[in-house]
Amino acid sequence: MQLLSAKLSETFLHRHVSINRFRSSLSQTSSTTTTPSLQFQFQFHFHRHLSSFSDAHFPSGEFEFKPITGWNKFLVKLKMLIAFPRIRNDTVYTFKLRGQISDQLNSRLSRGLSLPQICDNFIKAAYDPRISAIYLHIDSLSCGWAKLDEIRRHILDFKKSGKNVVAYVPSCREKEYYLACACDEIYAPPSAYFSLFGLTVQASFVRGILDNIGIEPQVERVGKYKSAGDQLTRRTMSDENCEMLTALLENIYTNWLDKVSSAKGKKREDIENFINEGVYQVDRLKEEGFISDILYDDEVITRLKERLGVKANKNLPMVDYRKYSRVRKWTLGISGGKELIAIIRASGIIRRVESPLSASSSGIIGEKFIEKIRSVRESKKIKAAIIRIDSPGGDALASDLMWREIRLLAASKPVIASMSDVAASGGYYMAMGTGAIVAESLTLTGSIGVVAGKFNLGKLYEKIGFKKEIISRGKYAELLAAEQRSFRPDEAELFAKSAQHAYKQFRDKAAFSRSMTVDKMEEVAQGRVWTGKDAASHGLVDAIGGLSRAIAIAKLKANIPKDKQVTIVELSRPKLSIPEFISGVGNSLVGVDRTIKELLEDFTLSDGVQARMDGIMFQKLEGHPGCNPILALVKDYLTSL
Repeated sequence: MQLLSAKLSETFLHRHVSINRFRSSLSQTSSTTTTPSLQFQFQFHFHRHLSSFSDAHFPSGEFEFKPITGWNKFLVKLKMLIAFPRIRNDTVYTFKLRGQISDQLNSRLSRGLSLPQICDNFIKAAYDPRISAIYLHIDSLSCGWAKLDEIRRHILDFKKSGKNVVAYVPSCREKEYYLACACDEIYAPPSAYFSLFGLTVQASFVRGILDNIGIEPQVERVGKYKSAGDQLTRRTMSDENCEMLTALLENIYTNWLDKVSSAKGKKREDIENFINEGVYQVDRLKEEGFISDILYDDEVITRLKERLGVKANKNLPMVDYRKYSRVRKWTLGISGGKELIAIIRASGIIRRVESPLSASSSGIIGEKFIEKIRSVRESKKIKAAIIRIDSPGGDALASDLMWREIRLLAASKPVIASMSDVAASGGYYMAMGTGAIVAESLTLTGSIGVVAGKFNLGKLYEKIGFKKEIISRGKYAELLAAEQRSFRPDEAELFAKSAQHAYKQFRDKAAFSRSMTVDKMEEVAQGRVWTGKDAASHGLVDAIGGLSRAIAIAKLKANIPKDKQVTIVELSRPKLSIPEFISGVGNSLVGVDRTIKELLEDFTLSDGVQARMDGIMFQKLEGHPGCNPILALVKDYLTSL
């Protein structure tokens, strides 16, 4: 399946809700004042001071290529003589952009692609006198549009060095072409799979299946657009969800048309008409100027050899992604300055504590994230921090605890949020604690809302002959334990009040953080997901751009001159896991299905109200069957009966 946004596996198969959350909600009044900022101002002595700023007032962070000259050029040549890995002159940097792209740094033995390393390699290649061109193999991508924008920006930045980027696309859909059209040339083999047919959005519903096997989902969601849990409780898409998804799809489709038409020098209407013709023939694509020529990979390499003056009987000097990732910026004279800016990366589902099932780099663990935040706050050397977020949210309590620590950090030094593919629900909760929020135009963000739920498994238990009896003391003692029956009316009321209380806390803190009234925030909250561009127009985001812009804004707020280089300190360095190590040395027997592992973590550890975004799945029009993790799980369960 081709995903056009980050694939967010959304399960919400929670058997219970944390009793601590309920006790907390009972110990506080449920009333909400219209000016919650008074309450928070006593707790925090930090104010955003950014309400008067607009996108145009922030530095752009645009890449400026400045050739290394003079004594520094001599030093670079000297360093390259002794540095590893060794690379020949007139080398072509080549790598395959395929599959998933992580927003985290990967370990050396990891086979996956890492966005930070991809972007660093583009910058290094621009300055590296040994690199003469880049040859990209672009094939079947499954990352979100924000990551594509970041990579696309770095392709364009690399071209400022005067070097060429050549793309080879054996299988090309909208995402792949979105990147390819930023390159100088696009080549495809005669048998290439081209399908620029348009985009779709899907929503799957399993309520009918659950009814058939005797499972009743009991989900409390707050916010009319909060579609998390709909796939469990509904049989069709709600009007609000349809409205939201239509707006998101329209934004993505319009952006694609605009960027492609600009890159190819065509009218937007012409691009759209071409798509609606359903063209798949490669020769038509060449005739219409969508690709440069029809060549096999070896023929493209032969053409590159001719341009670089390499003899026909000699191999073209090439360096791949993994090897070039080992080249240090220090070797090329672009290692940065004395001032330090920290980057704390937060990717994946938010959990408060680590699961025994988790890999070392799986998701956002609130306790570990808070440790990193505190280390930055205590450091006298670090002048500012970037919170890089790629998360659909998760545990509401963990999100709130991290928000608190981010606010405390922001009270002592500049903190900027940089959003990747998605920073929604709990992901947005984290971002709103910073001094400024930077998002890509197609980042999925917002979703200010909460959801909580459990299953009534009574009918299923009857079908399989299972019996459960409970002896309890306390009016609400069975709230967490009685999954064999529905809520009693008083339990359902308490359940709903707890979710409402968590939502009001989220909404009111968002209003305070964004210098809005509660009523104004309510208009853009209610669980609605926005693209970064629309979020900026509604005051949820401060600036549109990537990590480089976030760094530029951090320098501004830290009073670091614009033209002064800084050193970026990564606080989320990867740790090599045993499966990665074994995989790295060639053992293919070790592997864990990531989706199933995350589902198991959800079943065993997800307690409490969730601030999580629903799984929004954008798919191409080609009709490839989807792999819904909930459907797969239900299928596996039925098979086991």
